[in-house]
Amino acid sequence: MSALLEVSGISKSFDGFKAINNLSFSINAAELRAVIGPNGAGKTTFMDIVTGKTRPDMGEVLWGATSKSLLKLSEAQIAREGIGRKFQRPTVFEDQSVADNLVMALKADRSPFAVLGWRPTAASRDRVSELATEVGLADQLSRLAGELSHGQKQWLEIGMLLASDPRLLLVDEPAAGMTLAEREQTTTLLCRLAETRAVVVVEHDMDFVRRLNCKVTVLHQGSVLAEGSLDHVTRNPDVIDVYLGR
Repeated sequence: MSALLEVSGISKSFDGFKAINNLSFSINAAELRAVIGPNGAGKTTFMDIVTGKTRPDMGEVLWGATSKSLLKLSEAQIAREGIGRKFQRPTVFEDQSVADNLVMALKADRSPFAVLGWRPTAASRDRVSELATEVGLADQLSRLAGELSHGQKQWLEIGMLLASDPRLLLVDEPAAGMTLAEREQTTTLLCRLAETRAVVVVEHDMDFVRRLNCKVTVLHQGSVLAEGSLDHVTRNPDVIDVYLGR
């Protein structure tokens, strides 16, 4: 099986500091992966490179069946290729309803005239209802996004990303600030999403990672230190030394 995303030998320095050091990573089309590591391990820079926010000094980032180079594309073009990123803090339109947030995220012609003349259709209403159901907000459609709990805002933002039918989702610390019930619901959601697309979860919370029950990649000093099941990597002496502590 060829990988959906293939990152090969990327390096990136900022003012002499090597944030990414010859890092290679791949993920298949329907796979859930957790990425863990201490602060400064390169997790954010890795996501920045995949999404086009940062250019590596060397290496390659290849995408899809045709192994298209993402390094030749802008951030907007990479997003249109089907790579969605959810940052740690939810960014939703708080003074708009849940339904309106989802409507704004739908795939549509974004030219000025098309936007001015746009009216909801039966298909767009159905899609909004579908997305809300998928992320557990079917009964919250009329509520203002600002009234939602922290966890619900996270789900709404995931729903907004799903509106553009991404093939790869990069999700940064989704469990942070959630109640136990919200974390369990988030685990279920991410596992279900990974049945039909690639999902990379960057997370510090080991209990949450264990619930995901997926392959884990450990980063340290900008490189892959270990990879495998959570039990496998947490028994690795190097991972214990640099990340878990003895």
